[in-house]
Amino acid sequence: MEKRCNRGGPISTEPRINDRIRVPEVRLVGPSGEQVGIVPLAKALELAQEYDLDLVEVAATARPPVCKLMDYGKFKYESAMKAREARKNQAHTVIKEMKLRPKIDPHDYDTKKGHVVRFLKQGDKVKITIMFRGREQSRPELGFRLLQRLADDVQDLGFVESSAKQDGRNMIMVLGPHKKKTEAMAEARAIADARKAERQGRTPGSIAEDAEDDIEADEALDVAEDAESDEAVEAVEAPAAEVEQPAETAQDA
Repeated sequence: MEKRCNRGGPISTEPRINDRIRVPEVRLVGPSGEQVGIVPLAKALELAQEYDLDLVEVAATARPPVCKLMDYGKFKYESAMKAREARKNQAHTVIKEMKLRPKIDPHDYDTKKGHVVRFLKQGDKVKITIMFRGREQSRPELGFRLLQRLADDVQDLGFVESSAKQDGRNMIMVLGPHKKKTEAMAEARAIADARKAERQGRTPGSIAEDAEDDIEADEALDVAEDAESDEAVEAVEAPAAEVEQPAETAQDA
C-alpha cells in the first residue's frame, strides 16, 4: 500500500479578501466603522464594488466572520509604515565586553578606554574582563586597581553596576551607562540631522570639508541604528528580558 503524504502549502498570515472569503454570510462593518449587520456574502461583495473598496475578513474566528470595507492596499502600506517606525524607535540593550591584561601598555589602555567610552555613549553596558596568566594569578590586586582606574576615568559616562569580582583566572566588572539607550539614539539622530541640514544649507566648501562632514554624519547614523562596530570586537548576548543584538569585544593587543 502506498503511503499517503499530506503536503499542505505554507500557512498564509494575510487576511482573506473579496472572492477568497468562503462563508455564506458575514458581519459587515462599513468604511467609516459603522455596523451594517449580518448580510449575505454576495450582498457584502456588491457593497464593496459600489464603494470601490475591498471586502476584508478582519475576524475569521467569529461566528459569523467579521468583514470590513476598506482599501486593502492602503491598509497594508500604513501597517508596514507603523511597524517600521516601531522598529526604528526600539531600544536594543547590549552588553559589550572589553578584555584587558593586568600589565597593559599605557597606549593599549587608552585605546581600550576609548572603546569603553564609545560604548557608554551609545547607552550600552560594558563588561570589563581582566585576564590573568601564570604568576599574575597571585596578584589580583593588580587587576582590581586597573578596574578601579578605568571606572574613575569614565565616571562621567557610566557607573559601576557590578563590582569587581574574581571568576577563575579572570576578574570581571560591569559598567552601566548614565544615559538611556533611547536617549542616546535620539541624540545621535539629532546630530546626524543637524549635520545634513548644515551641509545642504551652506555653500559647498572644499572637497576635504565635505568629506569630513559626510563621515561625521554617517558615524552618527551608525550609532543611532546600533549598527555593527569595529571588526576587532566580538559578540556577547544581551539579557533575555531585552531585545538581543550582537555585542562587541576588542581583544587585548
